[in-house]
Amino acid sequence: MPKYAIRGGRRLTGSVKINGRKNAALPLIAATLLAEGTSVLENVPRIRDVEIYREMLDILGVQTEYDPVEHRLTVNPEGLRPAPIPHHLAGAIRASYYLLGVQLGLFGRAEVPLPGGDKIGQRPVDQHIKALTALGAEVWMERGVLKARADRLRGTSIYFDLVSVGATIHTMLVAVRAEGTTVLHNAAREPHVVDVANFLNACGAQIHGAGTDTIRIRGGRFLEGRRHCVIPDDIEAATFMLAGAITWGDVRVENVIPLHLGPVIAKLREAGVEVEENGDSVRVTVKRRPRGIPVTTLPYPGFPTDAQSQMTAFLSLAEGESHVTETLYEDRFRYVPDLVRMGARIRVEGRTAWIQGVERLTGVPVEATDIRAGAALVLAGLAAEGVTIVSGIEHVERGYDDLPGRLNQLGAEIERID
Repeated sequence: MPKYAIRGGRRLTGSVKINGRKNAALPLIAATLLAEGTSVLENVPRIRDVEIYREMLDILGVQTEYDPVEHRLTVNPEGLRPAPIPHHLAGAIRASYYLLGVQLGLFGRAEVPLPGGDKIGQRPVDQHIKALTALGAEVWMERGVLKARADRLRGTSIYFDLVSVGATIHTMLVAVRAEGTTVLHNAAREPHVVDVANFLNACGAQIHGAGTDTIRIRGGRFLEGRRHCVIPDDIEAATFMLAGAITWGDVRVENVIPLHLGPVIAKLREAGVEVEENGDSVRVTVKRRPRGIPVTTLPYPGFPTDAQSQMTAFLSLAEGESHVTETLYEDRFRYVPDLVRMGARIRVEGRTAWIQGVERLTGVPVEATDIRAGAALVLAGLAAEGVTIVSGIEHVERGYDDLPGRLNQLGAEIERID
């Protein structure tokens, strides 16, 4: 299996351009199936999750073409037909469930194996099922496959018991095909919810309130394919910002929306890192040892759970004590034992990691267990003395396009080896 070999101790400097947001691109690809004619998505990241989505669409009869240089994906749904999706594809990523709602809305029936994705704790689909049922569908499980059917979908009022980005977007995709108006209460406010709504509105839908906790969708309108640019990936941006910070570097992160990075910027400044915002770029500079801070993950606009592990790696080298509390997923500290093996002083109590900063880390063999845990171990390796070998990089490559190459352009020394 491939691995990363990282020779640490190099200060990162220079500029890096951020790709489109993974968590927006995948539901946007699903959304293109609801519109007649061809859609073109710009700024689609070249990552494994996008490749898997294209494989699933191929099974459904959808033609796609991806330009890896321009990061442009063209989707022609003319041949779309309902078809069972193999377990190994649906189970490889989380966002496969969007295809359940899309097929249900178009054909009145659908089946998709239970989604997979990162193993970071309980990730039930009960809010998805609740919403589809409220819209008039019958949903059931059969041998690990989610199945749904509906003779008629009708708009209704839906209250989510907890804030769920996936359930919010999934319900929007179904509601645009339902008769009448659907109102989502306690909806997720993340920027990629807004991005999907903006694309659907450009296609002819009527969705109001995306970005707030109440979204209104008027269904039953004709949708036509459009061209759309995926918003920048705030988690990729945060990863590169923290890579600059952990190496005491000077890194400019370009093609970002600083508003989406507000919590990360605030916490870096609290730790003593210099952060300069300039239009669509953010510059991170470290001139002295950062100090320990408290961090708590929350739904947007709070500190993102997907940046928690990278922040923990950074704080392992900060002066004094820090504590990081994870409120969204109960099993998101699986990477901590590897940081401890590298010399970090971290103890996990329940959902809080208590960190006593050390002056240095040492490179050792470590293993990525999910996308962001892998990114955290890469960051730790950048700052560590000696060589760090990171295995399990198939997780990392699900969410980052050529992470070694882009870090090497900033002065890192990373090699992808077999």
